[in-house]
Amino acid sequence: MRPEFLLENQLCFRLYTASRLLTQAYHPLLSEHGLTYPQYLVLLVLWEKDAQPVNDIAKRLYLETNTVTPLIQRMEKAGILTRTKGTKDARQMIVKLTPKGKGLQNQLAEVPFTLGNAVICESVTPETAPVLFKMLDDVIAKLAR
Repeated sequence: MRPEFLLENQLCFRLYTASRLLTQAYHPLLSEHGLTYPQYLVLLVLWEKDAQPVNDIAKRLYLETNTVTPLIQRMEKAGILTRTKGTKDARQMIVKLTPKGKGLQNQLAEVPFTLGNAVICESVTPETAPVLFKMLDDVIAKLAR
């Protein structure tokens, strides 16, 4: 067997597994609020800056608009956000948090700390995490080109 085909030598497998396991760790924390992990990501974007076009949210999450739109529609039905037509361009949908959506930020305040503690280990510490973030950001930037 050629070494480049060994599972243990695959960066993609490590990233995939870490992503899947992290998403699983989020599940019990978010499901009690009726949220999925992708919906949580939409909330994170809107908590940073409310009232954004769907396209901007999709771009920020490295997703296609047709992936984000169904998430937003479900969140709208749940009363977490609203969609309105843009004032400059009626084809553009602007997504804005409702009071319920804004209130979720306080209700979910412990989630980042809980997940942060879940990944702290021998090699990932509060001191080394910024280095890991930078390495992953570099990988993402290169792949997104």
